[in-house]
Amino acid sequence: MKKAALISALCAGTLLYGAGAHANEDHMAIKGPFADPMAVTDKCLECHENAAHDVMQTSHWTWDLEQDISGRENVYRGKKNAINNFCISINANWPRCTSCHIGYGWKDGDFDFSDSSRVDCLVCHDTTGTYKKPGPAAGMPAGYTGNEQFDQKPVDLVKVAQNAGAPNRSNCVSCHGYGGGGNNVKHGDIDSSMVAPTATHDVHMGADGQDFSCQTCHTTADHDIKGNAMVVSPGGENHIACTDCHDQNPHSEALLNNHMDTVACQTCHIPEFAKEIPTKLSWDWSTAGQDKVEAETDKYGKSVYDKKKGNFVWGKNVVPTYAWYNGKGGAYLPGDKIDPDKVTRLSWPEGDRSDMTAKIFPFKVHTAKQPYDTKHGYLITPKVFGKKGDPDAYWINYDWKKASAAGMKATGLEFSGEYDFAPTEMYWRINHMVVPADAALGCLDCHGDNGRLDWKALGYAADPMRDSSVSRTK
Repeated sequence: MKKAALISALCAGTLLYGAGAHANEDHMAIKGPFADPMAVTDKCLECHENAAHDVMQTSHWTWDLEQDISGRENVYRGKKNAINNFCISINANWPRCTSCHIGYGWKDGDFDFSDSSRVDCLVCHDTTGTYKKPGPAAGMPAGYTGNEQFDQKPVDLVKVAQNAGAPNRSNCVSCHGYGGGGNNVKHGDIDSSMVAPTATHDVHMGADGQDFSCQTCHTTADHDIKGNAMVVSPGGENHIACTDCHDQNPHSEALLNNHMDTVACQTCHIPEFAKEIPTKLSWDWSTAGQDKVEAETDKYGKSVYDKKKGNFVWGKNVVPTYAWYNGKGGAYLPGDKIDPDKVTRLSWPEGDRSDMTAKIFPFKVHTAKQPYDTKHGYLITPKVFGKKGDPDAYWINYDWKKASAAGMKATGLEFSGEYDFAPTEMYWRINHMVVPADAALGCLDCHGDNGRLDWKALGYAADPMRDSSVSRTK
């Protein structure tokens, strides 16, 4: 589908509901009250009969994807069982982590993924800006959580249902921009500033006179949204490329077009990320649990210590780390052995200089120190979240042994009772915050005396522009 036709279809909602979809005036005929949000879903399915079935086939719903990872075939991996170096794992922490699931009530390991009434239509199709899925509520909207702390201002389900429409930027950013516990904590290039940016902040989302939505690139068919995040689906093949819209040779200068064999568009056209909202660059869990009299903040006003979580390092206008990437990534899987004296990579791009399918891409690298089992030699998935009185939750009792035992039981791995902390790192692909052409990197930004590329890390003995004997394969 050509870009103009795609944008038109998105605005009309045909990629989301189908060509015979009801218009918003038909939604206004919806009457309430609704006993709970599941009743809203049942109402939606009276007309959109296949919508829940389609959603339930996607990794947005399953948080899982069958894929090949680093030589291991047919691995089921996704947010459901990935280990990260932020809050580490959803296992045993479901009610908090699943507040961003497109479902209702995933509060433990027994959630029924086959129950169509549990599909949350409203979280993506709310156009009122009033639909909220608060904190540790297992994906339930405000007013229906069973927790008085969040039920002070219930969502008007009838109003939201009557105004259901095509997803907008705010719908996507409400979850993807706030992963890891806050605005721009995880990705670095997806935050609240992307809802209505200037063209200098992001040339696509801020383009004047163009109705450019997230779905313009993340095209959708039967509720399956194009694009796999390398950190959770490193073996995924549902990729988005700049050349989906742009020419293979978009530059007027041949020298720049020649670079496209080895350099990704994003490398030159995203010089920095976290341009307005700081992003987290490092997290040290080993210092958690300490009582400090004064709060510590950095130059951005961000907290650098939290008793529940430990020490943080934040960054703004961050220059990416550059690495070869061939469209596949590697990932740490629960139970993999580690060397605590070395940095364990939890997600990373695959490819190198000799790989003719790889290009140099920009990444955010997030480092951490997190708990591991010193006897079994693998990373721990602790239970950190819990309600008041929970004896196992680290954020309640600050007991790593109890938190580790509970979390590892949920993951299905043994905990020896012995733990320490080990260094880890994660690579996050940078794809957003694209600058206008006149603000892209120039030759000397990479090839000058103070060029930003680490040529040795990329496999070169020297800058290939300065040493004519250096080629990609030598």
